[in-house]
Amino acid sequence: MSCPICSEPTEKKYRPFCSSRCADVDLGRWMLGKYAIPAEAVEEDDRTPVRDEGDDERVH
Repeated sequence: MSCPICSEPTEKKYRPFCSSRCADVDLGRWMLGKYAIPAEAVEEDDRTPVRDEGDDERVH
């Protein structure tokens, strides 16, 4: 298995990375939002309120 950051062989201690440096680079990318799944924008009018089952207003 190779490091997803630099493609060097992985080190057991830092798996799936080769070093703490590459692990830190990956963490920094997560923190900056570089790993994001693209999604379609939802218009305000298209939202349907979702009701939770625990939101009953009945008093027991």
